[in-house]
Amino acid sequence: MDRYIIISEHTAEDCRMVVKEFVHYHAGFLTNFEWGCYDNDHHAYTILEAENHAQALMAVPPALRNKARAIKLTHFKPREGKDTAHQSA
Repeated sequence: MDRYIIISEHTAEDCRMVVKEFVHYHAGFLTNFEWGCYDNDHHAYTILEAENHAQALMAVPPALRNKARAIKLTHFKPREGKDTAHQSA
């Protein structure tokens, strides 16, 4: 499985509603996310393993998925990084 960082964006005004959406969707998911809200960064972040982007986004409540992003993460070894860092997978 691949690793993905999930970024779920919301506004300061929607902050409480978003947290409630996570609790209602799956209370355990709320604690799997890191929240930037107290630093005026209204995003929720988590890193997880998934088969693909769509499956990774399932961690986000349905009402919030249209603003969420799933970014596939890659580790480079020192030698590989200089040769393959910008090649398509």
